[in-house]
Amino acid sequence: MTQASSKQQRDILVTSALPYANGPIHLGHLLEYIQTDIWVRYQKMRGQNCYYVCADDAHGTAIMLRAEREGISSESLIDRIRDEHQQDFGGFHIRFDNYYTTHSEENRQFSEYIYRQLQENGHIATRKITQAFDPEKNMFLADRFIKGTCPKCKTEDQYGDNCEACGATYTPAELINPRSAVSGATPVDKESEHYFFRLPEFADFLANWTRSGTLQPQVANKLAEWLDAGLQEWDISRDAPYFGFEIPDAPGKYFYVWLDAPIGYLASFKNLCNREGIDFEHFWKADSTAEVYHFIGKDIINFHALFWPSMLHSAGFRTPSAVWAHGFVTVNGKKMSKSRGTFIMARTYLDHLDPEYLRYYFAAKLTGSVDDMDLNLEDFAARVNSDLVGKVVNIASRSAGFITKRFDGQLGTVTEHEKLKEFIEAGDEIADFFEAREFGRAMRRIMELADIANQYVNDEQPWVIAKQDGQDDNLQAICTNAINMFHLLMTYLAPVLPETAKASEAFLNASLDWNKREQRLENHGINKFKPLMNRVDMAQIEKMLDASKEEMPAATGQKAPEANHEPIADEIEFGDFAKVDLRVVKIVKAEHVDGADKLLRLTLDVGEGERNVFAGIKSAYKPEDLEGRLTVMVANLKPRKMKFGMSEGMVLAAGPGGKDIFILSPDSGATPGMRIM
Repeated sequence: MTQASSKQQRDILVTSALPYANGPIHLGHLLEYIQTDIWVRYQKMRGQNCYYVCADDAHGTAIMLRAEREGISSESLIDRIRDEHQQDFGGFHIRFDNYYTTHSEENRQFSEYIYRQLQENGHIATRKITQAFDPEKNMFLADRFIKGTCPKCKTEDQYGDNCEACGATYTPAELINPRSAVSGATPVDKESEHYFFRLPEFADFLANWTRSGTLQPQVANKLAEWLDAGLQEWDISRDAPYFGFEIPDAPGKYFYVWLDAPIGYLASFKNLCNREGIDFEHFWKADSTAEVYHFIGKDIINFHALFWPSMLHSAGFRTPSAVWAHGFVTVNGKKMSKSRGTFIMARTYLDHLDPEYLRYYFAAKLTGSVDDMDLNLEDFAARVNSDLVGKVVNIASRSAGFITKRFDGQLGTVTEHEKLKEFIEAGDEIADFFEAREFGRAMRRIMELADIANQYVNDEQPWVIAKQDGQDDNLQAICTNAINMFHLLMTYLAPVLPETAKASEAFLNASLDWNKREQRLENHGINKFKPLMNRVDMAQIEKMLDASKEEMPAATGQKAPEANHEPIADEIEFGDFAKVDLRVVKIVKAEHVDGADKLLRLTLDVGEGERNVFAGIKSAYKPEDLEGRLTVMVANLKPRKMKFGMSEGMVLAAGPGGKDIFILSPDSGATPGMRIM
């Protein structure tokens, strides 16, 4: 008997990886949370005692530095980002039983407890290491906070661990002209004592655990390579200044963010248990009969399948039942790109499209493997329109009108018993697909049933029968059969399309209960049919892509961490270049933009009036420092409607980004409106 068909209630705890509290949710993130939410909704539909918890990953240097740039406390920043994350997740109907934060008292207590257990068991070591140090900022620098010239290809402005131009890897010490990305100072070497988790001592445990069925075969094979190569001790400490939890009895030393991030699963669940009276120990004690599942991206497998189970094992907790990894999301066959408008934020999508379109498309392409997924936007529109609108919803819309008009909303009796039996029995196969996270196979089976239902309606032609005398019983039976098929299809789709399922329940005047799917809707009143889903229009998708481009900060020379490395654009003729009208302009007014993290609104005197321009320079300038100064703008750029208003040009900028964005022109006697070329 499979787990999917088992009658015994299961106790299940499910988590998704914690989103970092340093930026908005985008479509690449959403794959994981939609995948997890579908699986959890399925388990709850089957009557399992299932909880889904998550939290914001709220610690680390990046958060500390961003809060400092914005002039607010780290606590204020993470509270704001957490609210934004919850709004985005809610917009996609992702339903957590608890959404918390790693900056919590529960997480502090668990982190300290696990650390002390590791220490008592002899699994913590200390030794001095030498690191790059920013003498101006008075802080140690991680590799990503050091920039310089690549020692291999000599490309400038590369990070301290790898070159995005040639792909070379190196140490920060090998960079040419290294500088701190925080202050611009030249780093110096400095020694500091660090704390290490003795991971190599868990090699035998991990060799068994990773081959115990807890991981996908591809993941277990990759980890076997790492185990064969030999594990290294894991540095779990960071020096002040750092936003996080201080290590007990080690002043000025903090837990590395990746130590307390997975412990956030314990903390979020403990917070839920305290609130609702759930037995925490039942789920997390070493001999627990409950099930614990982590859904993660393949880029963080080492943390979840090496460090995390080893820490739990040493500290006396149970290890996960399974860690399930998924691949990355590409759009139209390429990495998500801001310049192409395919780096799409969750909020931008919600401004233009129904979230259930994306839930279905992801489900239709998801498997239990770690393969990457391509969001092909033309296929996305075609599949939603064909499957959901053209097949599933179409069954109800073609049948409901006859029931409402001719039979006062009353269904008759089912006559297609064999067809309905096939639909009911298919539920077991579909359930097994859901259980195994083979959502794509589940969707294909459901659409096969939808094809059968539509073929049945086509063959019976109720619109013809309705015109024939003495055929009322036959007409009512045909439509009753079709409505029952629709009822079963929506039951199977409910974990994927929760809002459409809710609307279907209102139309059918009946619940979508997987475990009672054999109960047919006969001699039963339904409500007037209302459209359940609209077709996707490619024009909506184009508007979403345009909005994604518009939300990019004005060109500043700063490379966003998520952006792809783009090759130099195609060559242009001098005549094309000569069309660009560069003008010296005066900044008459500068002000913050409500709801924008990076933008300032500039009112510019161009000599022939004033223009309104948005510029992504908030990290470098205070508005009051800009007013009255001169800059250079592209004056003949076509105005573009942005989320925050109309932008009537673009100011030019240079610099590595952050605080080093330079837009001001020397006050050399130039006058507003003076043309440069």
